[in-house]
Amino acid sequence: MALVAEAVDALPTWVHETMDNLEVLVDDEPPGEGPAEILGLYEGIPLTERNDDYGGVLPDRITLFCGPIEREARDSGSPLVEVIARTLRHEVAHHFGIDDDRLLQIDAY
Repeated sequence: MALVAEAVDALPTWVHETMDNLEVLVDDEPPGEGPAEILGLYEGIPLTERNDDYGGVLPDRITLFCGPIEREARDSGSPLVEVIARTLRHEVAHHFGIDDDRLLQIDAY
């Protein structure tokens, strides 16, 4: 999805400079065992939990799910590009070690 690449490119420079060993993927739908409404998923070791032994590991992954993102945009009336960018920022926050509780505290979603 080209809009995902644009959202990644639009992240601030400091985010690009700080992200480490991370790839962003796009899939149609979340895995069967996950909630159907999940827009994105971060899998990996957050930067805040890495230590000197970190190395030789597969990249962390952020997966954005097209179906739920498109449904969210349609149902909320939000532009698709906005839902993609918000979802990406949310998952990048997890890469930086910010959990859902903290995101709620700072009114980030």
